[in-house]
Amino acid sequence: MVRFRLILFIFVFLFFLIVLRLFYWQVVRAGELASLGQAQYGRQITLTADRGEIKTSDGFEIAANKLSYLIFANPKEVKDKERLVDVLAPILAVDTASISALLALDRFWVPIQTHVEDDVKNKIEELNLPGIGFQEQSIRFYPEASMSAHLLGFVGKDNKALDRGYFGLEGYYETQLKGKAGVAIVIHDASDRPILAKMNDNAMRADGKNLVLHVDRTIQFILDRELKRGVEQYGAVGGMAAVMDPKTGGILAMSSFPTFDPRHYGEYSDDLYKNPFIANTYEPGSTFKPLVMASALDAGLIKPDTKCDICAGPVSIGEYDIRTWDNKYTADETMTQVIQHSDNTGMVFTGRKLGLDRMLSYFKKFGIGETSGIDLQGEALASLRERDQWYPIDAATATFGQGITVTPIELLTAFSAIANEGQRMEPHVVRMIQTADGKEIQIPPKVLSKPISSKTAKVMTEMMVNAVDKGEAKWAKPKGYRIAGKTGTAQIPVEGHYDANKTIASFVGFAPADDPKFLMLVIIDRPTTSIYGAETAAPIFFKVAKNILNYYGIAPTE
Repeated sequence: MVRFRLILFIFVFLFFLIVLRLFYWQVVRAGELASLGQAQYGRQITLTADRGEIKTSDGFEIAANKLSYLIFANPKEVKDKERLVDVLAPILAVDTASISALLALDRFWVPIQTHVEDDVKNKIEELNLPGIGFQEQSIRFYPEASMSAHLLGFVGKDNKALDRGYFGLEGYYETQLKGKAGVAIVIHDASDRPILAKMNDNAMRADGKNLVLHVDRTIQFILDRELKRGVEQYGAVGGMAAVMDPKTGGILAMSSFPTFDPRHYGEYSDDLYKNPFIANTYEPGSTFKPLVMASALDAGLIKPDTKCDICAGPVSIGEYDIRTWDNKYTADETMTQVIQHSDNTGMVFTGRKLGLDRMLSYFKKFGIGETSGIDLQGEALASLRERDQWYPIDAATATFGQGITVTPIELLTAFSAIANEGQRMEPHVVRMIQTADGKEIQIPPKVLSKPISSKTAKVMTEMMVNAVDKGEAKWAKPKGYRIAGKTGTAQIPVEGHYDANKTIASFVGFAPADDPKFLMLVIIDRPTTSIYGAETAAPIFFKVAKNILNYYGIAPTE
C-alpha cells in the first residue's frame, strides 16, 4: 500500500510538472516563441494604405495616386552579386556601394528601391535576374503640375522614410489622407518561397479619405494665368491672389508666383514651399481703409456725407505730417470722397471719431490680429500690439493701413463681412470629405463674427462701388458691371523707415456688388513699372473678374 501511494504521488507530481511546463511555454512565453517561429518561416510585411485623393469641385483629381513598385532582392538566391550590382545601378540611377551593402546582408529579403515607375520595372523584369522581385506601391501624382501647388503642398518623407504630407492640404489633412497601413504575415517554405499570407486582424489596412474642394478648376486656371502675366508685365518680385465665395467662405481659387512643381519639390528652394497668401504678413495700405470706415459708420459716428474738417492740408501729429498720396487736398471732403480719393487725412479724421479703444474693438470683430482658421498648413499670426503700446501716430497711420500688419487671408476674410451683409465667414478650401466606404461628410459654412450690421455693409458697399466708378482705377473696370473695390499701395518698411520706391500694390473687391458671387484680393510685390495698386493690381483684378463674370453667365446691368 505504501509503495502504491508513493508511485501515485510520483505520477501526480510529474503530471503537475508537465502541466506547469506546458503553461510556461504556451502562455508565459507564447508571444516570444511565436515571434521566434515566425522569424524562421514567415516574414511580417506592411501593406501600405492608398493615400486619399484631392479633387476640385467638378471631381477632377488634382492630387491622385499612381502605380509604382518596390524592387526587392533575396540575397541568398543571388548567384553573381557583382554582376547584379553592375546591371541594377545604372538603371536605378543609384551608386553601386548602396546595392552591394544590401546584398551582403544575411537576409532573405532586402529593399533595393521604392517608388520605381512602370518603364523602369519593365526593363529590370526583362533581364530575368535571379533573386529580384517586385511589390506594388502607390506614388503621389499631380496631373496639373504646379497648378494649385501652394494649396496642395506635397508628399515627402519623414525621418523614418515614410510618406508624409507637408504644407497646404497635404499637411493639414495628413491624418485623413494617409489612411492606416495593414500588416500581413507571409509564410515561406524551406526554399523561401511564399506559400501563405495571413492578415493581422488587429491592424487592418484602411485607405485614406478623399477631399473634395470648393476650388473651381476654371477659376483657378484664370487666376493662375492672369496673375502670372501681371507679375511679368509689371516687373514684380512676385504676386498672390485668392478668390472666395463671401457667402460660404469657400476658397474658389488661390494662386502665388513664383511657385513650384509638387511632383519634383526637391528641385526647388525650401522658401517656395510656404503659401504666401496665408504665411506672409504685410502692411495692407489703403485696402484697409474700408474696414476702418465701416467701423465708424456702424458705430453711428459718421455718415457717407459727413464732411472732413481737417482735409484742407496735411495733418500734423507730433513731429510727423500726414499727407495724401498725391499731395492734393480737398476741404470739406465727404466720407464717400475720402474712400474715392483714398485720402489719408480723411482717414485720420475717421479714426479720431472712432477713438483708439473703439477702433481696436472693431479690429478684433473683423478678425484683425487673429488667425482665420483656414484649413491649410502654415497660416501665420499677425498679432495686434497691446493697448498700452499704441501712440497717437500709430492710431493715425493704422487708419490707412500703415504700421499695422495682416496676412492676405486675414484681410480677405475681414472683407467677407462687407460682402456678406455684415457676417464674416471662416475660409475653407475643403467642401466635403469622402470616406473609403463611400460616406460623404459635408463641411458646413461657419460664421466667425458679425462685426457690422447688414445696413452698414450695404452703405460701405455703395461707397466702394463709387470708388471703383470714379477712382484712379476706373479705366480698368469692365463696362456695365457694378463692382465694389478698393486699391492699396503700401510702402515697405526698410531699416526703420519706408522706401518710397518699393511698394506692395493691391486691390480688394467683390462682384456683382448687389449680390456678390465672389470676393477677391490681388497683391503684387514690388512692381517696377509703377508703384501704385491702381496701375498694377487693379488691372489684374478686373481681368480676372471679367472672366469669372462671363464664366458664371452674369450679364452687365448698367
